[in-house]
Amino acid sequence: MNEAQRERYSRQIRLPWIGPEGQQRLLEARVFVVGMGGLGSPAAMYLAAAGVGHLAINDFDRVDASNLQRQIIHRTSDIGSGKVESARDTLREINTGVRVTAIGWQLEGGELDAEVNKADVVLDCSDNFPTRFALNAACVARETPLVSGAAIRAEAQIATFVPADPESPCYRCLYEEGDESAETCAAEGVVAPLVGIVGSMQAMEAVKIIVGAGRTLCGRLLLLDALTMAWRELRLPRAPDCPVCSRRP
Repeated sequence: MNEAQRERYSRQIRLPWIGPEGQQRLLEARVFVVGMGGLGSPAAMYLAAAGVGHLAINDFDRVDASNLQRQIIHRTSDIGSGKVESARDTLREINTGVRVTAIGWQLEGGELDAEVNKADVVLDCSDNFPTRFALNAACVARETPLVSGAAIRAEAQIATFVPADPESPCYRCLYEEGDESAETCAAEGVVAPLVGIVGSMQAMEAVKIIVGAGRTLCGRLLLLDALTMAWRELRLPRAPDCPVCSRRP
């Protein structure tokens, strides 16, 4: 770290569980964020502010006026632009020291596997089950930690999966194919601050994984009812017959 970086991140460096060594790990880390919508916006912005050295962001959608109610990484002037380009510009404004790789097309197969393999942590901020399942399978194959969030109406959930941990479940332990709901935010609605809560928590999980501190949500599922501001924590065990992770040693 140079002197400017030590000043910029001084409030984090003061934390004993981060310190100079942890901040250096953040500066050297690469995080892959899939989805630059309601969850990906705060997640990517906080990771950039915290000093994660390289953010790879993926989305193939364009900014629409209806996005602006909750997708805080985009501005009115960005309507019609690609989300990854809009997000990249905002992230560079937040922190010029962060490298941003903008991927504006749908990643599949070998491309997705390669991007997951390059990342220290993957954040699933997508809004559909096919993407979630594909991302989970790639993370299990490459033993890359995955932080998954979801929100709709005033309800949300978040969980972390660490494939290198033999006790860790994966996303397919939680949902099987066929469980997919057709509910979407476009049809059901979603309250704006809710996605900020969950996206910020996803960023926090990523920071803990990178610096190696605290206890992650591995093996736990947090559920939030924002109307009553009530949290529930469920134990999430590894499914012995999971078609994705059961063949791990």
